[in-house]
Amino acid sequence: MQNLQKILNYHFKDQELLLTALTHKSCKNQVNNERLEFLGDAVLDLLIGEFLYKKFPQKQEGDLSKMRASLVNEQSFMNFAKAIKLDECILISANEEANDGRKKASILSSAFEAIIGAIYLESGLNVTKKITYKLLEELYPKIDIQSLFMDYKTALQEVTQAKFGVTPDYILLEEIGPDHKKQFKMALHIQNQEYAQAIGTSKKDAQQKCAKIAYTKLMR
Repeated sequence: MQNLQKILNYHFKDQELLLTALTHKSCKNQVNNERLEFLGDAVLDLLIGEFLYKKFPQKQEGDLSKMRASLVNEQSFMNFAKAIKLDECILISANEEANDGRKKASILSSAFEAIIGAIYLESGLNVTKKITYKLLEELYPKIDIQSLFMDYKTALQEVTQAKFGVTPDYILLEEIGPDHKKQFKMALHIQNQEYAQAIGTSKKDAQQKCAKIAYTKLMR
């Protein structure tokens, strides 16, 4: 916990609050970090949106939304968690420990959100902003839409080939709406098992969304 505070350059006045932020729900009979995670998610959504708005004054809403979506998600928050070495100090059950819980994206991202929620609760938005902006600049020194947008179809294909020796199948389920505003509903199957469904403004968009859902499931 001391090392974490040193990395963040922030010392918690309430060490019990820090302890709560680090406690996963698998630890029974202890106050866990779910409420702080809820708060931190909202704070990060705001701060990252503001960061991008200020850093890219020429970008339109569509590009800014894509960039924020690439930063405000489980995979991204797991990267933040690793950067501040949260995997070394989160509190998880013996069962989660045995199942490599310290490597799980869901647990690490939740802990990161909880830490941000705890800092906000204790010291307010300006302090939380300084810490969040510093982490963003350290993790993404050359931030732009190309470096942020992850090709989940390619990433998923690499994972499925390594795990199952096959590539995913994308199936068009439905075309929705009039021709000028058509949407496409796709499903993603791996070895004849459905892993995801998603709707997109194009088939490629729907496939990317399906791939992202499946990729996240397989990486947990």
